[in-house]
Amino acid sequence: MDVVTGATESLISMLGKLLKSVVGEQPMEEYKLQTGLPKKIASLIKELECAHAALHNVARVPPDQLDEQVKIWAREVREASYDMEDILDTFLVDWLFGMMRNLFKRRKIAVAIDDIRDILDEVAARHRRYTAAEMVVGPAPPAVDPRLTAMYQQVTLIGIHKPKGKLISMLSSSQGDQAASNKKVKIVSVVGVGGLGKTTLVKAVYDEIISRYNCGAFVSVGRQPDLRKVLRDVLIKLNKKYMNWANMAILDEGLLIDELREYLGSKRYLIVIDDIWDTKSWKIIKCALVDGNDGSRIIATTRNSDVAPGEIYKLEKLSYENSKDLLCTRIFGMEGAWPDGHLDEVSDKILKKCDGVPLAIITMASLLVGKSREEWSEVCNCIAFSEKDNKQVSDTEWILSLSYYDLPPHLKTCLLYLSAFPENFVINKQRLIWKWVAEGFVHKNPGTGYFEVGERYFNELVNRSMIQTVHSERSGIVHGCRIHDMVLDLLRLISLEENFVITISNNDEGMLPPRSRVHRLAHQNRMVGPTRHDHHMDLGHLRSLIACSCDYKGLPLPSFGLLRVLVLENCKLMNGCIPLEHLENLVHLRYLGLRDLDISELPEEIGALKFLQTLDLDGTRMSDGVMEKLTSLEELHIRGRMWQFVKELGKLSELRVLKANIYGTDLRMHGESMHREMWGTGVLSRHLQHFIIEEPKYERVLSRHLQHFIIDEELKAQGLPRHLRQHLRHFIIEEPMAHIDFVLAACINPSDLPNLTHLDITVTPIEDQHLKILGELPELRHLQLDTDEMATNFNKVTVAGTAADCSFRKLRYCILPNSTIQFVLNEDSTVSLTLWHGRRIMLDFCSKRRDNCRAAPAIMANLEELLFFVRVEHIIYMKCSCDNLGLEYLPSLQKVRVFFMTRDTSRNGRKKVKDALTNAVEVHPNRSTIEFCYFSYYF
Repeated sequence: MDVVTGATESLISMLGKLLKSVVGEQPMEEYKLQTGLPKKIASLIKELECAHAALHNVARVPPDQLDEQVKIWAREVREASYDMEDILDTFLVDWLFGMMRNLFKRRKIAVAIDDIRDILDEVAARHRRYTAAEMVVGPAPPAVDPRLTAMYQQVTLIGIHKPKGKLISMLSSSQGDQAASNKKVKIVSVVGVGGLGKTTLVKAVYDEIISRYNCGAFVSVGRQPDLRKVLRDVLIKLNKKYMNWANMAILDEGLLIDELREYLGSKRYLIVIDDIWDTKSWKIIKCALVDGNDGSRIIATTRNSDVAPGEIYKLEKLSYENSKDLLCTRIFGMEGAWPDGHLDEVSDKILKKCDGVPLAIITMASLLVGKSREEWSEVCNCIAFSEKDNKQVSDTEWILSLSYYDLPPHLKTCLLYLSAFPENFVINKQRLIWKWVAEGFVHKNPGTGYFEVGERYFNELVNRSMIQTVHSERSGIVHGCRIHDMVLDLLRLISLEENFVITISNNDEGMLPPRSRVHRLAHQNRMVGPTRHDHHMDLGHLRSLIACSCDYKGLPLPSFGLLRVLVLENCKLMNGCIPLEHLENLVHLRYLGLRDLDISELPEEIGALKFLQTLDLDGTRMSDGVMEKLTSLEELHIRGRMWQFVKELGKLSELRVLKANIYGTDLRMHGESMHREMWGTGVLSRHLQHFIIEEPKYERVLSRHLQHFIIDEELKAQGLPRHLRQHLRHFIIEEPMAHIDFVLAACINPSDLPNLTHLDITVTPIEDQHLKILGELPELRHLQLDTDEMATNFNKVTVAGTAADCSFRKLRYCILPNSTIQFVLNEDSTVSLTLWHGRRIMLDFCSKRRDNCRAAPAIMANLEELLFFVRVEHIIYMKCSCDNLGLEYLPSLQKVRVFFMTRDTSRNGRKKVKDALTNAVEVHPNRSTIEFCYFSYYF
């Protein structure tokens, strides 16, 4: 189901399979239906292909340029496609479950095909005079880009000083080879979400440094660029003589490029290419910009990091203090101040809603000007884009909507689904992707699983600045995302207009969908049950039902026969409600999520859900023998009592993700039998890619004293089960659940794990050969290597290598929570990676000085983020210097995070160590950033 093309694409695929079955190409001979049916199906496929192409053409046109009749036609075709898909889905389920036992039932599909044809004919008859070519209204007058004001308006640039200095610094020469690099053309791209102030920033930088260059130009490209106009604008900005040049209007792109190259010649120029949307446009523009040795500079801005050329500067949001100043200035004027000199609760809520995005702050200010403080709360709670008469609101909606309408259809669909979640909600990445899969949004590629394709969709939305990643504080892994409130408001508005997701919360009980039929329903912080509001909605075609933080009185599940996603999260059961009564009727269900729900056991009837792909349980039990019936299950999240159904896991042949929270008591009583069943008998699916074992936080002290769970002496020799090795991608045993004191070479063999990308384990003690083995894992991208934080024995580990070696070739994130790290250049031009861990003094930390006479070779060539541990008292006691960590040997380094242990140290001592670490990071050629996490105690 696609927000642009409805269900037409899946219908075409389903009908194609049905056609093959009807003509006997697949084993469905017993259900050959009747003469003439194959011809009807083939004709219907062609009709749907035409409709699919026409809907794509409509989607390429901005909504404000579409005729209203065209919008109605597109909506009707989409709605009709949903009905068709429901009909076919029901038929195919009956077929798979063996429910079509007689001729009468077999003929139902023939009748259904006729009904589908009638629906399409009815829609076509009303709009016969329209064709795909005539659907677009004649060219509208070019709209004035409201961002144009950012280039000329005199405004107080609050919070711009630091990013302006950073950008100017990046435009200057690189560290170490100023003479050579200063002469080369350098490109820096400013990347960030719409409304973040990219244009304002680069205009301020351009104005400040243009006097250093012979000539300059500042031009905007836009989402649907006229490249001839862009190239003409560059010429005119460089030299006004081109305004009166008679030949200008007749020159094509090639001649304009030639003229630009000739004009720039050996000049030292500064050119800003603002608002790039695609790589193709940039490549054409770049052809015109001479790449000489004159020290020229090019600045680009874009919302999509995949499009950004050159070195990237990711523009950060405004700090809370700068946000407060900007909001105050826009409401009360330059000399204004907050009443009573401080913010109240509503003002604070407004700032958090804007989340540091200048455009959002300016828009909210325009809504608050002239209103009493009592009215501010009402404004804050309403959808920001509801006041269409406010020009600032209209401009903001337009700017943000550009990013949405630039998305390809499949990403529009995935992004709109996020409108079902509450504000400020951390949306779990894995669970979101499996919801997309359950809904049919993810199109599987040959040789690639659904999750991998869905993960690519997720990353594309991140790169396009539509969603914000949320990382684990400890490991740095992206485990979820947030969506800015202003973007969420826009998505909810579009979703309501397209009847894609209907969201009802306690703030808008009176808000009803524009049409009675509902495809997806999200309840937030309200009473869920048969209410007067629900009676106005047709829920018989519901595909997703998501309830978050609600009082749940029960819903008639049997009437939701087409439901694919059911999520009840953090809901309170009211009046003895049985939330999953008649669950077996949801035969189309692919995703079942029950988190923080007060039910002790799942009904046995869950075994009837043959299509269930994801089961997300949190503290909920299942009866024996039920799990093994869920043969389509691909992802399983469970908490506790895992020992009861370890054997049943062997029946889940499609299982790709197993995430379990295991209690210490379960380990103590059943640990030996659990791990022997799991590893020794090979019960885990051969498709398993993610194996994650966690422990509830309050159990951690207990589990330190338990016997080892994962590997014992007998299993050391055989290592990981053979059937797991080829597919395993994530192997995570979250510390301190189990201290894996084993022969690492026997259990993690690089040749046996060709696809392992994430590894998170605890090893005590770490030895040189362990690092060597880990470095040889061919696809390892994320490594968290922990050791016993209570160990008193000091240990030092060293391994040497070069960029040409295979060691850690693809590693991007390295997390060392209890180790201090240093890279040292050896006499043979290899670089040694040395780790210190334990609670004794680091005897030779930073004893070798930086060698400035030799060029820095590279190691861990793709490492972007590094986290390590520093005990300040050791540094001070040994009079070590932290300014020589050897980070210059990591060519891709972007960010360093330091666990900073400050116990028994003075303020001056802490500052000295912190300053040295900061300097060691900031002198890196990439101008890497550093972040400190402070601790004043031993773990």
